[in-house]
Amino acid sequence: MPPKPLDYESINENVKRSQYAVRGELYLRASELQKEGKKIIFTNVGNPHALGQKPLSFPRQVVALCQAPFLLDDPNVGLLFPADAIAKAKHYLSMTGGGLGAYSDSRGIPGVRKEVAEFIQRRDGYPSDPELIYLTDGASKGVMQILQTIIGGQGDGILVPVPQYPLYSATIALLGGSLVPYYLEETANWGLDVNELRQSVNQARYKGITVKAMVIINPGNPTGQCLSEANLREVLQFCFEENLVLLGDEVYQQNIYQDERPFVSAKKVLMDIGPPISKEVQLISFHTVSKGYWGECGQRGGYFEMTNISPETVDQIYKVASISLSPNVPAQIFMGLMVNPPKPGDISYDQFVRESKGILESLRRRARIMTDGFNSCRNVVCNFTEEAAKQAGKVPDVFYCLKLLEATGISTVPGSGFGQKEGVFHLRTTILPAEEDMPAIMDSFKKFNDEFMEQYEDHRGYSRM
Repeated sequence: MPPKPLDYESINENVKRSQYAVRGELYLRASELQKEGKKIIFTNVGNPHALGQKPLSFPRQVVALCQAPFLLDDPNVGLLFPADAIAKAKHYLSMTGGGLGAYSDSRGIPGVRKEVAEFIQRRDGYPSDPELIYLTDGASKGVMQILQTIIGGQGDGILVPVPQYPLYSATIALLGGSLVPYYLEETANWGLDVNELRQSVNQARYKGITVKAMVIINPGNPTGQCLSEANLREVLQFCFEENLVLLGDEVYQQNIYQDERPFVSAKKVLMDIGPPISKEVQLISFHTVSKGYWGECGQRGGYFEMTNISPETVDQIYKVASISLSPNVPAQIFMGLMVNPPKPGDISYDQFVRESKGILESLRRRARIMTDGFNSCRNVVCNFTEEAAKQAGKVPDVFYCLKLLEATGISTVPGSGFGQKEGVFHLRTTILPAEEDMPAIMDSFKKFNDEFMEQYEDHRGYSRM
């Protein structure tokens, strides 16, 4: 009897070859252990509210009123909600035809897109056109829409940084395209080398692949670095020379915990360079409400902005967006609130700033606790684990992370899930557990690591975390 269409043998091979490590083997094992009653600390995925981060009050107040507009007619509404939240809710409801339960334009609510454009203009000092901004269900959906528009088959290649966020490898595989890796240089603050880029492109072309686009993740995920302005200039020059569209994943732009290197957007650097590059290089930039001090992952709000994209192509991207009818409307309002928050003099301003600063300062402290904790550990030796890992049928960093999970309940992601240079191994963790729990978590990690080293170390080589 032949296999049925949804039997494993019959399903799309592209689905089978796509992998998503952030919710892969380690996450599934952690979920099993949790069901068995073990306390699990999920540091594998950037999900702040799941780990105790409290939502900002003002945006939740506004969206609550938008979700239940009958509250605005209640004579006591002013006792429960500040006047500026009430005014904002009315502002957003006036933009929606039918409230939050109705579809919006497939590109997103025009008024919110205008607020996003004004935010970009304030940030970069250059005009932004709302007609070239599309709101999406999180940045991930926007990335998928754009890759879908670019990739026509296996002969189409996308340059992706390694280590990379597996959204890219999974989506490229799903769409039947070819991932063309370029390696970030760990010893140079995870910067990138244009010679490495050229080599990657040349190798791809030798294999018959047409490289169409380049992805930068800035600030980096999972590496955390900010690309320097000089590095961004080199990238834009390279894209100009090689006729590549640049996809700027900038979702972590609010997550900066060092003062040495600030975030600078690809759009700003592109405009600073001037013609002909500023008029020629095609750029699509992504942002989200999921990261930073907002951490509204479950709301699924994002946007992308298109620069130097032809009107005909914009129409085709609109067609792709239209297949989903509409981005979710409450998330669009969250995006509007993120890019247009309370201003000095507003009733809610002081509380908003206090809550925002409190989260950012706590994240900075947690980053320091974790960095110091890792730096106090003995180096993770890579060669020594290979034999034991091989016997267990695992890659060495997967082996290490599984042992860590079983011993401590700390759920991380092995670096092999993001890609890494051959012969080195990493793990990726977030800094999102509650600040008061962080010292105990790091003590637990250090104890595990020391015992692991005693068991397996043979003093050959090391790996970074």
